[in-house]
Amino acid sequence: MSEQTPDPQQQKPRSPVHGAGVVVGSRPASLNLRRLGWLLLGVALFAVTAWLPSLPDAVDPEGRHIVLSREGQLAIALFLLAATWWIFEVIPIGATALAIGVAQALFLIREPRVAYTDFMDPAVWFIIGSITIGLVFTKTGLTNRMAYRMLTLVGDRTSRIYLGAFVMTAGMTLVMAQTAVAAAVYPLLMTIYSLYEEDAHPTRFGKGLFIGMAFTAGAGSIITLLGAARAAVAIGFYRQLVGREVDFFEISYYLFPVGALMVLLIWLYVIVMYRPERDVIPGLSFRARKLHRRLGPMKREEIIALTITIVAVLLMSLRSFVPILTVVDKSAIIAGATVLFFVFRLLRRSDLEKLPWNIVLLFGGAMSLGLCLWQTGAAEWLAMSWLSHIGSSKALAFVLGLGVFVLVMTNVIMNVAAIAISLPVALVMAPYLGVAPDVVLYVSLTAAGMPFLLLVGAVPNAIAYESRQFSASEFFMAGVPASLMLLAVISVFVLWVWDWMGMPILL
Repeated sequence: MSEQTPDPQQQKPRSPVHGAGVVVGSRPASLNLRRLGWLLLGVALFAVTAWLPSLPDAVDPEGRHIVLSREGQLAIALFLLAATWWIFEVIPIGATALAIGVAQALFLIREPRVAYTDFMDPAVWFIIGSITIGLVFTKTGLTNRMAYRMLTLVGDRTSRIYLGAFVMTAGMTLVMAQTAVAAAVYPLLMTIYSLYEEDAHPTRFGKGLFIGMAFTAGAGSIITLLGAARAAVAIGFYRQLVGREVDFFEISYYLFPVGALMVLLIWLYVIVMYRPERDVIPGLSFRARKLHRRLGPMKREEIIALTITIVAVLLMSLRSFVPILTVVDKSAIIAGATVLFFVFRLLRRSDLEKLPWNIVLLFGGAMSLGLCLWQTGAAEWLAMSWLSHIGSSKALAFVLGLGVFVLVMTNVIMNVAAIAISLPVALVMAPYLGVAPDVVLYVSLTAAGMPFLLLVGAVPNAIAYESRQFSASEFFMAGVPASLMLLAVISVFVLWVWDWMGMPILL
């Protein structure tokens, strides 16, 4: 392999065959039977659900009936269509997102202006800003500097490169949002991968590196309040419904062992599932050390980019502690950083074309779908139907059922929305089964933080997909065992560990 400094901005093209039977290359994509089958399955699920007779009411523990409206039933039908098309990637994931808006307008589920406005929700602008940070880190050379430094420390073994990348990703989420972490780490991992493989074809090492990054970003993000917004939302619901305040350090006390164990298990899982083609890359650490020295001292552009990013991260982090900053939206902060990158000419007009608009549309569609489920009442009906169904079971079954529901919902809609849908319902039902509210809170936070099945579940999933090392269906198949592993870990903590740590499990 050449010892020239690789250009991480040059992304590797997809392999000739990518996704669910879509041939990508110089010829147009051909519509084969497999792709047509998945496409029609999504349409059939939509049609069957939409034209079913009215579904039965959901009933809460106090006997209140929740009626599923016609719009809510259509929203569930759209949810099934979108999930099928996203998993099997029958059309580009951004195009499926557009279909979500189209269906809401055509079938009168919501007003078109409302459905399409959600595509530019502040959360979507946060994603754009996070991706821009990664773009700046790449262009200024910061990612090369960080990548070479890490490779110098971890050595030549690919298993240790996995571990170093995963620990670094999870560690960064302790002090900054997982979205920003993924955006910053992604180009770094692209640089590392270019030292491993110069060929354009995906490899097992590439799949493991980027899927593992997405998984560990979620695992790390549950440990502190700074890793994602979902914890703050959950604490707000908990305070209103239970009447007790949960502080920063209590969250970390109970969730650090869960997050740390999941990072370790994900590393072992990736080593088994995606064993690298080579156990050792001879001379890699020496080459990385040599390339790091060649970079010389930090340039002016690197210092400016790093300073703007650190200030933005600090402002977003301090919003949890400084009252005057709570009124400042985090999307405005990170979008402001994007503007400063252009003010200081770190980015130029041509760089706008490098933004992955397919991913931006993906999350715009996810926001529109999630709010559609919420505003039509479909989300509340789903939560109450599921939790009421297991409500007569034992306490452990109820808690694990809650974990399963949150895990499914957070893979399709934003995790903040998944928390908002499920946590209030679960906190109301828990006393009827003798379950303490604390365990409901922490199970919800754990499950919401690790959406391992769909690209729309979390921004790191979609950013990892940009590596072109795996398809949406491959990510889903990798996420099934990982999700089962997560549920097993939750069971262990509910049965033994959290009780030993002092958390009340039963009333």
